[in-house]
Amino acid sequence: MASDTHRAIETVWRMEAARLIAGLTGLVRDLGLAEELAQDALVAALEQWPESGVPRNPGAWLMTVAKRRAIDLLRRRERYAHRLTELGRELAEPGAEAELPGVDEIEDDLLRLVFTACHPVLSTEARVALTLRVLGGLTTDEIARAFLVPEPTVAQRIVRAKRTLADRQVPFEVPQSEELTGRLSSVLEVVYLIFNEGYSATAGDDWMRPGLCADALRLGRVLAGLMPKEPEVHGLVALMEIQASRAAARVGSSGEPILLLEQNRGRWDRLLIRRGLDALQRAEDLGGDLGPYVLQAAIAACHARALTAEETDWRAIATLYAALARMSRSPVVELNRAVALAMAYGPAVGLELVDQLVDEPALKGYHLLPSVRGDLLVKLGRPEEARAEFERAAAMTRNTRERTLLQERAAAC
Repeated sequence: MASDTHRAIETVWRMEAARLIAGLTGLVRDLGLAEELAQDALVAALEQWPESGVPRNPGAWLMTVAKRRAIDLLRRRERYAHRLTELGRELAEPGAEAELPGVDEIEDDLLRLVFTACHPVLSTEARVALTLRVLGGLTTDEIARAFLVPEPTVAQRIVRAKRTLADRQVPFEVPQSEELTGRLSSVLEVVYLIFNEGYSATAGDDWMRPGLCADALRLGRVLAGLMPKEPEVHGLVALMEIQASRAAARVGSSGEPILLLEQNRGRWDRLLIRRGLDALQRAEDLGGDLGPYVLQAAIAACHARALTAEETDWRAIATLYAALARMSRSPVVELNRAVALAMAYGPAVGLELVDQLVDEPALKGYHLLPSVRGDLLVKLGRPEEARAEFERAAAMTRNTRERTLLQERAAAC
């Protein structure tokens, strides 16, 4: 029975943690303190619920306990007198259970929490760790295992992130319109970084980590609900939905990677594809210039709509990559465009662009550059050169599965 209760508590925490921390941050204006108060409420639940049972409204129970801890703490510090009065009034009746804030208030606080956790004053690693912690509800150990880093490293990143937010007095608010675009870009970057680490793990023995993909998708869907008028939010959701639809086909029975053109498309999740295409349509219906995530989603949609690899509209994909390249000025995008050009107009055309990227500093340690070059050289009948490229790519990657695949391709040359 106790184990059932603990599982119920874990489920409640996953569902309510972000709302709880968001609401508490709105009250105490300190993300670090809000998380401590939320954790105190979780500890109280672990102590009391196995005996008393899970309450009818567990979210309200946790908020009540956390608010009472906040009152005690503020009293001890003899600060925030006005806020203390407000909190005390809410819990004036002995034994009264606080109601959760209204839906609009919860959504406002959640949106503020998203922008706070992803504030550009923090490093990318800190933003990712803090977002998974306070919005994803993951433990420090879970984040560490997902990214293959020591748990103390993750814990230190989170502590430093909260300290930085407090020291820099980062406001708990949604940025104003003049800075919203830049700040939203930081938020979307964090969510997509989490997804990508799950979709194509940079290191370790697994080609994919589906749990991280699921966490990122959940965050993206929440964000789309909070910001329904932002095309790029829907674009990111569309991109992740469509890419996630391939998960079952991307890994073989022994865990080996299966590349896109070799995948069994019958194993693609049609529900996720439909959801992705719907999200892309919502983004396009909002009008305006297409942003980078909407363009990437449109590229993913070209693959999703093709029932076989041969039906893929590579010319449309090359055109979309050209638009993306003009916008982003990214060497990685140019490398992807080279692949599309090779598929649409022949490997020689693609290799010409790849050769222009060989000395690009940003791609110096990027293993996919020699991997793509090797693939094009194979198609052009130059196996010895291709073998050297695949061997170089294998030496660069930190993912065991990917290294094996590249070594096999080198041997086949």
